[in-house]
Amino acid sequence: MELYQISYFLAAGESLNFTRAAEVCDVAVPTLTRAIKKLEDELGGQLFRRERHLTHLTDLGRLMQMHFRTVQDATEHARHDAERYLRAEGLLKLGVISSMPSRQFVAYLLALRARAPHLELNIWESNCEEIGAALEKHEIDLAIMSLPEYPDHMRPVELCRERFFVAFAPGHRFERMNIVPLRELEGEAYIKRQHCEFPSNFARTGADRPYGRVKVRYTSEREDWVQAMVAADLGCTLMPEYLPILPGILLRPVSEPDVYRTISAVTVAGRRHSPPVKVALEAAREIIWQ
Repeated sequence: MELYQISYFLAAGESLNFTRAAEVCDVAVPTLTRAIKKLEDELGGQLFRRERHLTHLTDLGRLMQMHFRTVQDATEHARHDAERYLRAEGLLKLGVISSMPSRQFVAYLLALRARAPHLELNIWESNCEEIGAALEKHEIDLAIMSLPEYPDHMRPVELCRERFFVAFAPGHRFERMNIVPLRELEGEAYIKRQHCEFPSNFARTGADRPYGRVKVRYTSEREDWVQAMVAADLGCTLMPEYLPILPGILLRPVSEPDVYRTISAVTVAGRRHSPPVKVALEAAREIIWQ
């Protein structure tokens, strides 16, 4: 059976008049009649019964009317969702690293809203490993993340680079330095961020043992706890330069070696971009991330 047959049948079942139903469907009466007759042949029974000048639905007709209304509603919803999808008005599942600077991310969301005001976003925040795995499994559509190198099946679009800084409380000896060589962290009490991108980016410089020089005293997944401990002079930590910092924390760039991370918008190579992903990438390229 075809959707137009269902549409003709429902129109006739609503009006119980083939002439009015044909007018509603903008077809000739014989065309509507043939379509309904074909539908009856496919279903194996009469849908309408005519008694003198009156037309009634048969028991089969009333049963099919209920089912076909469901089919028509589902079809309309599907058509509506397809139109929204093609206009980038559907759902975008976006994975974002937890250390993403909020100011840059909000600027990105504003640019995305300007391009696709009706796009619905499902934003999932996690670490790079989990976000990358979710992208591969198609659990998210687009990732904003940071890896020193990406596997061949991932396609990154570089957005910005951030140097790593050492964060410490006022009065620390680092306050007297303009730049802190990494060797100066030798023996320092250190507050380690769980899933921090620093070690992998440090390894890219050809050096090793990024935490071998420090004494890790605390480890936490929560950025606010890490920074609160730094502000309380419980230790120092390394952090990307654009990450918002709590009051009472000082920063100095690290050197020897210089360490940075690259934040990229990442998709899966070879996977066709949906309209929401296309507009999300366009918005990402549009703004100044630094």
